[in-house]
Amino acid sequence: MSLAVGFKRLIGVLDSLGVPYLVGGSVASSVHGIPRLTNDVDLVADIKWNKVEALAAALQPDFYADEDIIKSATRHGRSFNLIHFKSAYKFDVFPLAGSRFRESEFTRRVMTMSPQFGDLRFPVASAEDTVLSKLEWFRLGGEISDRQWNDIIGVIRVRAGRLDLDYLRRWAVELRVSDLLERALSQP
Repeated sequence: MSLAVGFKRLIGVLDSLGVPYLVGGSVASSVHGIPRLTNDVDLVADIKWNKVEALAAALQPDFYADEDIIKSATRHGRSFNLIHFKSAYKFDVFPLAGSRFRESEFTRRVMTMSPQFGDLRFPVASAEDTVLSKLEWFRLGGEISDRQWNDIIGVIRVRAGRLDLDYLRRWAVELRVSDLLERALSQP
């Protein structure tokens, strides 16, 4: 069973509950850069405390969605996982609260479609925010992930001349990834 089935179900529930979200990570870098397969989907979601119970209930029995884990994660600003049983795909959900960058990223999300999900439209992080997020993850991972680095370079190459370099550089300073951004921008 494909990733699209679980993805469609998840965003249908988020939309029905009025939970704003965006898709980031490898899906976003595939939309803005060079497409590649992924085993999970990263989402940033603005899940309010009063929606957690309804979210967990609406996702079951199709998903592993533990209400207590979701409550704890949202309370402490940590990510949590949802697993679609039939496809075994994992969805990593990051709460919006607590980060100025995530809030900026959220206001800049754009609607898109991806062949991976058929005719489904969904909000995705902007190309610039995708690069910045990937740079953060690359740094946190010890700067050794070829997959993360290739995603970054792919977005920069595909979007060459259309990236907001001022925005990238301003946030790169705050996120402490300026050196990585400049290295990525200077690659042929």
